[in-house]
Amino acid sequence: MEYKTNSGIWGTMFGVPCVVADNFLKLASADQLKVLLYLLRYSGKNCSDEEISLNTGVSPQQAADAMLFWQQVNVLTPQNTAREEVPVASMSVIEEPLNKPVARNVQDQAANKLPERQRQNLTPSEISRTISGSNDIAELFKVAETALGKLSYTQQNSLIWMHNYLGLKREVIVTLIYYCISIEKTNCGYIEKIAYSWAENDINTLTAAQEEVDKLTASHDYTGKIMKLFEMNRKPTSKQTVFLTQWRKAGYSDELLRLAYERTIESIDKLSFEYINGILQNWQEQGLTTKAAVAESENSFRQQKNASDSQSGVSSDIDKYNFIINKF
Repeated sequence: MEYKTNSGIWGTMFGVPCVVADNFLKLASADQLKVLLYLLRYSGKNCSDEEISLNTGVSPQQAADAMLFWQQVNVLTPQNTAREEVPVASMSVIEEPLNKPVARNVQDQAANKLPERQRQNLTPSEISRTISGSNDIAELFKVAETALGKLSYTQQNSLIWMHNYLGLKREVIVTLIYYCISIEKTNCGYIEKIAYSWAENDINTLTAAQEEVDKLTASHDYTGKIMKLFEMNRKPTSKQTVFLTQWRKAGYSDELLRLAYERTIESIDKLSFEYINGILQNWQEQGLTTKAAVAESENSFRQQKNASDSQSGVSSDIDKYNFIINKF
């Protein structure tokens, strides 16, 4: 079957770079093409992830991932790149050809450390040559594909960036990948963020990577436990995470944490990590480490208070009587 373009709707048009049709109709996903068409249609306009999502039907996260993809292949570039903070969705089409050579001198890059979000922009043919020229990267790709499934263009670029530019060893990257799979966070941005942190902190041996994974796993599991105990629907904020670290180090039991949460809700009718922390510290100072010990202490306090009130009741009534008499 043959198709003919309806030229009657061409009253208003916008351009699409030839490189998109030539190189990326197979590589790019439907969501990535949708986002690109929307950005090209409104070139020069600052578009938020939410706006793109509303007009294209993709999620805000998918919109952000799509824009990152088009930046990585040099089809889009952020405006005002000299600024420290750049509006993510403010883009302009660049005129440079896609297959423009990319500098890949690892020693030069080590001398000038890359910013966290900066990455290599290799073409598919360059990725293929990189794999062919390095047994280490070829093995890394095999293991990563076994773990993650068929690797996307973005994932391929990400693996090479972590290996060649961050200098992480193959086994360290594999350890990181399997950790991210275990917590169901396998998007490139999340993996790269941890990879960059490891490179900065010289976590680049299998032993060091496994120790770090153990720490991250313990912290992740503890956060999930607290969310369940405190009936939280959202993940803790960075400020709340500070309290979580303190409580984990202090070794508070689950029943004590839950009791402190219940006391907080009873007192102020809302979740407050500061209030819970105050209760926990007060119990710790009194040496109360179990729910039973807290209950016993509270019962003892009530009994003493009732006894004190009953003893002072007569004197209190006499004072009220004298006040009324004197007033008259």
